[in-house]
Amino acid sequence: MAPFVYLLLLVSSLAPGYAQIQSGDQAFISLLISQKGLDFVKDLLVNKAISSMVPLELSNIEKTAKIPVVGDVHMVLSNITIYEINVVSSYIKPGETGISIIASGTTCNLSMNWRYSYSKWIIEISDSGTASVQVAGMEIRLVLDLEDQEGSLKLVLKDCGCFVKDISINLDGGASWLYQGIVNAFEGKIGSAVENGISKKLTEGISKLDSFLCNLPKEILVDDNASLNVTFVNDPLLSNSSIGFEINGLFIARNVAVPDYLYRHENSKFSVFCTNSSKMLGISLDEAVFNSASVLYYDAKFMHWIVDKIPDQSLLNTTGWRFIIPQLYKKYPDHDMNLNVSLSSPPIVKISDHKADASIFADLVIDVVEEDVVIPVACISLAIRCSGTVKIIGNNLAGAVRADDFAMSLKWSNIGNLQMYLIQPIVWTVIQTVFLPYANTHLGKGFPLPVIHGFTVQDAEITLSNSRVTVCSDVSYAESHELAFLPF
Repeated sequence: MAPFVYLLLLVSSLAPGYAQIQSGDQAFISLLISQKGLDFVKDLLVNKAISSMVPLELSNIEKTAKIPVVGDVHMVLSNITIYEINVVSSYIKPGETGISIIASGTTCNLSMNWRYSYSKWIIEISDSGTASVQVAGMEIRLVLDLEDQEGSLKLVLKDCGCFVKDISINLDGGASWLYQGIVNAFEGKIGSAVENGISKKLTEGISKLDSFLCNLPKEILVDDNASLNVTFVNDPLLSNSSIGFEINGLFIARNVAVPDYLYRHENSKFSVFCTNSSKMLGISLDEAVFNSASVLYYDAKFMHWIVDKIPDQSLLNTTGWRFIIPQLYKKYPDHDMNLNVSLSSPPIVKISDHKADASIFADLVIDVVEEDVVIPVACISLAIRCSGTVKIIGNNLAGAVRADDFAMSLKWSNIGNLQMYLIQPIVWTVIQTVFLPYANTHLGKGFPLPVIHGFTVQDAEITLSNSRVTVCSDVSYAESHELAFLPF
């Protein structure tokens, strides 16, 4: 939903020794639509219902009535059209029995043609004209339910009703007895026609909305290699002031069945907590979401880099190392070098109160280039501790990392022992000037939250706490091709 809901750092968490669990039927992203958000959606649907419902043509009405003095009169109302609907007030209320949407004090205006005929002895008398009708005090009621149906949302219409209270009819032309005759003969029929016409249109609209929800994508594209699994898990949770949803939320390889991941996951209960209760939408992501991203990109070999250009290019020539590793320069004088870096395991991220810490373990191999032949000469193991920040850009959650500390040790060497304390400043410079800018360039673009196309996150607040990232925000809506066809 491009796009209803992923986050933080692509460096995520995978620690040794966690248990393998099945991911397909568990939820790792929770979404909560508050009463304010429900009111926003309700107003949107009401406005769309009105704009798509009018003009609404109703069936012709015929009746033969006995009019005092005149006798039996055959009357026909045709071209009956509702051309305007005004909703005075409406509200939406979720609860255990479903989601109730009620529009009260509703008025609608109709236009129609009238025609009558009757026989007076052997002469047939007829007349015709137009009329306007105002329906007032109308109440429209819907009761809906939402269910999980094999990972999609199913919208169920439990009740639909339209109730007319008052009708005012104004005839253009015709005899005075005609007005009272039409009022007496057709007031109830006009009311029933309005009730049935609006109810039928709403039922059709709910069916189309159900189709729209059922066809929401089950994956949201992240990039050419990864998607977010946004299949729904469990039925939505209805309280008296909110609706909660749970989705799987794990990163998956594109066009590949949902895999099982290794990660730590302690709490799969529905949990969205916004400190600002006035926000429309809350989205909470468990650490497991970031774990799955980490594993996916690690397994796809995206965490391996060969560095042949750095700001201080002299450090990629053995001449620049002649006082740091003399034996390297002695064996390979004035040779170009590469730094071959690969992560030895998926990064580990720990989200706690107000902060996100990342631990990255990597091997840095020093390569010497001799006549286009790459010669590995030494390998240094790195343990880098980073901290991260998060921000919203459009509907994307973007991030940035900084290195707080690192440790290093010699893993192997073909050029004898190395003085690690002399190499450490160079490695730190490479981390600060090469790897962090590279990582932050990608993290700064962010990846999309599971939000339906056409809606935009606004005034978002981000909270980090207890292995979760929670985004609480308002939303705005702009016309989109996906929603334009809806009847409300």
